[in-house]
Amino acid sequence: MAGKDPGSSRRKVGTSNVGPSCKVESILSVDDRGQMVLPKELRDRAHIRPGDKLALVSWETGGRICCFYLIKAEHLGQRVKDFLGPIVKEIITS
Repeated sequence: MAGKDPGSSRRKVGTSNVGPSCKVESILSVDDRGQMVLPKELRDRAHIRPGDKLALVSWETGGRICCFYLIKAEHLGQRVKDFLGPIVKEIITS
């Protein structure tokens, strides 16, 4: 993206609410190397620092990936527990 304004490859959407705790934060562009840039404001709010590890979780429907989620790797275990806990509890009590 040499010679191109780095801000021109993405469009800020703001904080349009899509649900009670889900927001469209930004529209990202993928460059020819497959890289995306998370806007600095978003990195700051999420406390993402250079060297942090992020887990990329995909959501598939109809045999195709339709959505991606990024979760800080340090929080992945708790998110899995939060998600699977109620399911496991229901299985155990059934």
